[in-house]
Amino acid sequence: MFLHGGLLNQGMSIMPEPATLPRPEIRTILRKQPLYVVVLHNDDDTSMPWVVLVLRKVFGYDETKCVQHMMEAHETGRSVVWTGTLELAELKADQIIGCGIEPGNTKSKEPIRVTVEPTE
Repeated sequence: MFLHGGLLNQGMSIMPEPATLPRPEIRTILRKQPLYVVVLHNDDDTSMPWVVLVLRKVFGYDETKCVQHMMEAHETGRSVVWTGTLELAELKADQIIGCGIEPGNTKSKEPIRVTVEPTE
């Protein structure tokens, strides 16, 4: 305020111009996150239609793809149903488990069995 008519009106600045400093070299290292798989395991107590329904609900796959995964797990003991980052793989596995036990199925004592495993 007291500079009215003073230095500012004469084109002078109170703050000196900053010296131009060299920019440090910045190196960015991009690392891809490791991939994990969600593995569906065979379960003789859960019905095939329930497994297909859960896979459709969680992954949004069409019925044909869900049947293929269900049959692979039934015939070989396991099927890789999804691949992605650890956090999303764990989320997908939790969503499958969160679907719960098949309603009305008295043989099934646990939700569909899935595991999350690192890719090879």
